[in-house]
Amino acid sequence: MKTPQSEFESINQAYNSTFKPERLTLGLVVPLENYPKSPIPTMERQIERIQLAEALGFSAVWLRDIPFNVPSFGDAGQMHDPFVYLGFLAAQTKTIALGTGSIILPLRHPAHVAKSAASVDALSGGRLLLGVASGDRPQEYPAMNLPFTNRGERFRESFEYIKEVWKDSPSFENSFGSPYGGLDMLPKPVGKKVPMLITGASQQSPEWLAANGEGWVTYPRNPTLQAKIINQWHSSAKALGGYNKPVSQSLYIDLVEDADAKATPIHLGFRSGTKHLKAHLKELEAIGVNHVAINLRFNQADIETTLKRLAEEVLPDFN
Repeated sequence: MKTPQSEFESINQAYNSTFKPERLTLGLVVPLENYPKSPIPTMERQIERIQLAEALGFSAVWLRDIPFNVPSFGDAGQMHDPFVYLGFLAAQTKTIALGTGSIILPLRHPAHVAKSAASVDALSGGRLLLGVASGDRPQEYPAMNLPFTNRGERFRESFEYIKEVWKDSPSFENSFGSPYGGLDMLPKPVGKKVPMLITGASQQSPEWLAANGEGWVTYPRNPTLQAKIINQWHSSAKALGGYNKPVSQSLYIDLVEDADAKATPIHLGFRSGTKHLKAHLKELEAIGVNHVAINLRFNQADIETTLKRLAEEVLPDFN
């Protein structure tokens, strides 16, 4: 049944609480710590900080899929395998959405991704958001004896495999395999599927992205350009009918004590006080961004203090 274009599909607890039409929510990129001079974080006090973020009302925490510490990339992320860490976090939290930003599909067999994702979703009570991507670190492909050039095709085939294998006793065939003889993958996701959010273009056409993803993860840009790109996404989704689909992005911030401090640029974000941050987020909300994942890697102030300031001075206008 078709629904008004303003609505989002109801999929699982994470999707329904994180994405709200014409509203913006805030999440956080793990690790929640300052590590500007090294690609490797300490990973200290992460559980306490994630539990604090949940208590303060942040919508989601996001883990990245970084199998190798690639020198040119300069960031090892949370280091732990995302699915292993998600299972650990599922047991340590109660309500916050658990997201991946993003699983590199061409580097994994889709049966393993589907099994891991459904397991996390079931164990967490429907709190998984599965961000997926084709990968942008070429060095990882020869390390796994895989070609970099056909990652777009492998992404598409993997994506389709995962969607199909979550169905009851599926029967299909593609380059990754063909379940047969009544095989059934268990457990099933809580809402019959885990929402799959596609990062960037992932080597696909705009039409394929809009038709297949339950949402889109993009990168920080000038708001004028971002608005144009989001309008294109919405136009493609609208042309296909059915549900509206949300947009999310990341944002690096360095929150300073002076609430009135104006913005100065940092990598993929800015250093500022809370007033500029709120104004920027309101601008993103107005152009159709539904979720912003804040990255505190370059935040110079105490992380707990920053989380509490965000909750007191910024979150009330969002989430």
